[in-house]
Amino acid sequence: MSSVISGSMNNGALWRRASIKLATTRPQMTVEGVAIVAAGFFTLFCNATFFREIAGVGALSGASGWRTGLSLIVAIAALHMVLLCLMLNRWTAKPLLTLLLLVTAAASHFMEEYTVYLNPGMLRNIFHTDEKESRELMTSGMLSSVLVLGVLPSAILWWIRIQHRPLKRALLVRIVALTLAASVVAIALLGSFQSLSSLMRNHKEVRHLVTPANYLVSLARVLHSAHTDRGRSREPVGVNAQVIARPAGEKPRLLVLVVGETLRAQNWGLNGYERETTPQLAQTGAINFPDVTACGSDTGVSVPCMFSHYGRANYDKDKIKHSESLLQVLERAGVGTIWLDNQTGCKGVCDGLAFESFRHAKTPDLCTAEGCLDEVLLRRLPDVIRYRSSDVVVVLHQLGNHGPAYYKRYPPSFRRFAPTCETADFGRCSREEIINAYDNAILYTDHFLSGVIGQLNAQSTHEAALIYVSDHGESLGENGLYLHGVPYAIAPDEQLRVPMVMWFSPGFIASTGIDTVCLGDRSASPVSHDNLFHTVLGLMGVTASEMDPKLNLLEGCGSP
Repeated sequence: MSSVISGSMNNGALWRRASIKLATTRPQMTVEGVAIVAAGFFTLFCNATFFREIAGVGALSGASGWRTGLSLIVAIAALHMVLLCLMLNRWTAKPLLTLLLLVTAAASHFMEEYTVYLNPGMLRNIFHTDEKESRELMTSGMLSSVLVLGVLPSAILWWIRIQHRPLKRALLVRIVALTLAASVVAIALLGSFQSLSSLMRNHKEVRHLVTPANYLVSLARVLHSAHTDRGRSREPVGVNAQVIARPAGEKPRLLVLVVGETLRAQNWGLNGYERETTPQLAQTGAINFPDVTACGSDTGVSVPCMFSHYGRANYDKDKIKHSESLLQVLERAGVGTIWLDNQTGCKGVCDGLAFESFRHAKTPDLCTAEGCLDEVLLRRLPDVIRYRSSDVVVVLHQLGNHGPAYYKRYPPSFRRFAPTCETADFGRCSREEIINAYDNAILYTDHFLSGVIGQLNAQSTHEAALIYVSDHGESLGENGLYLHGVPYAIAPDEQLRVPMVMWFSPGFIASTGIDTVCLGDRSASPVSHDNLFHTVLGLMGVTASEMDPKLNLLEGCGSP
């Protein structure tokens, strides 16, 4: 028995000695050392998109190109060193840096796959992304990036032992590290000042590709904006708005305003696209506007902008955000409004007004756990019309061509162009397959809009009209770009040019006196989202001090 006990004690001692030896063989690093390694890792392995873009604009060309590239590598590494030194300490280094590694790995994937610019606007869009949209982005490519650039470095991080220092010495070392890192940033930038100043002056948007600095700085700006906006009320618009008197007995007016999603003008059949993507609309007599410019390259900018009297010409994000929209002006004049949504909300445009979301509807033939097809909105539209006995504007906010899962935006019967990309991971598809799926989604929007017109023709309680306009466009591989959201100053035409059509019932034309021939001629001229606010007021016969007749597309064409 004693030999057994003795053996057990010896085994226990061996295990303890082995554990102590293993612990002592684990490498030790200071927080500053960890920050240096992490800064170098982020710079060299997570910023391929940034360096590809600056190479594409010629910043690395010529005899001094190598010096510019080296200066950028050193400056970006030192910049991240500054950020990490401000964020990390002995207790937070591992959990916080693990979070940064995982998020940066995902960010790096999306920037590399779609050339996404992580500016404050894009971060706001990400925050508004719901669970269903998020699931579509969980591709095998993203998971691989997170594993290689996030999980594996995090495992190494947790194996390392963080060295402890007394508080006073830790503070002194941290101040020295911050000072040195900031000095290195300045020296590196001065080393190629002429080239870098030209790069930042002419292509300043590329700074939003430097990760994780891009999303950390943008996050701070978004949080600061949210804090300063708290409790701030909207500025009234159209305080004197009123409906122009009409003859007694005239039917009330109904406008269905369809806000499209991610549909670009270049693939719109009515604009002369080589494919017939709008065959049903072509039979309705709708007036097509082939040259329309969007307010922005993403929904978060475009939707509030197009419903504002400021528009892009006088664009001010803060003023638009804190001013009432077109819908509030209509309501003040006595025109009812309702927003029917198959997207992620109205972006503040309809705050305080009638709103219904169909994002999680339970219509078996149109909806799944992943979302609903746009025709779910048509199931509700007849009831909305039936129970409104006065002038009304109904906004239908489509899911439309929301990417990257274009193949989910239409039923199988609309898979006319094939083969199609059947995944949200574009890296597994050819460009032709991506475009085929995108064009099939346009076919479904064409069918949807024709369905709206059919319902407006079928009802008899209102004189009806329709306006369709997309919020922004989409890149489909041009210059290596996919999706949308490129900062407005450098956004390509594919992301800014959008389709727009108008349709009027015979009764609406007769009661308002609109000259459709005149409007058809005018449609060939360039227009923009800026015209929407003023044109809708004109269609509904509403006057307001903010209304600009020059921006009303009906002005001079028998404007109501």
